[in-house]
Amino acid sequence: MLLFGDESEALTHPYLARAWARSGADLRVPSPGQAKKVAMMGALDHATRKLIVHTSPTKRSTDFIALLDQLDRLYGPKPGQPAKPIVLVLDHGPIHVSKLTLEALAARRHWLTIEWLPKYAPELNNIEVVWHDLKAHHLAHQTFTDATALDRGIHNAVEALNRERIVDPLVNRRISA
Repeated sequence: MLLFGDESEALTHPYLARAWARSGADLRVPSPGQAKKVAMMGALDHATRKLIVHTSPTKRSTDFIALLDQLDRLYGPKPGQPAKPIVLVLDHGPIHVSKLTLEALAARRHWLTIEWLPKYAPELNNIEVVWHDLKAHHLAHQTFTDATALDRGIHNAVEALNRERIVDPLVNRRISA
């Protein structure tokens, strides 16, 4: 099984995707107060196209390790079942190569293999397209009142995105006689 991992962040102030204004006019969108951020640590299951996300107010190694704990529950070895090899593709971001994260990855090496992307090559990480889709279509044009509302909005958006992206081999297949 192949997973693509990375992190991103979302803001309480709106992302303006496909917005327009009359020529010469300023586009103004009300966004009260200071923008707050929510960090998103994620993994994209290449086979099912499912996005797994852990949200946090910070983007630290401990937050990425919380995502690894989620992956443990979903993909890790289970008693009485054969272990499935999992490959996680990561970039060389600071939270991926920290001492704490490398120790957590080493503790999982019996079932989790890490493939490191070349530095400065985000176009090779398939999760980047999903982050863009999440922000441009599911979180766009919304103002969230605070970080808690944004966190809830992120999880709702990920559920909606996953419903859209589920791969079913029988969908859109024509059977001709």
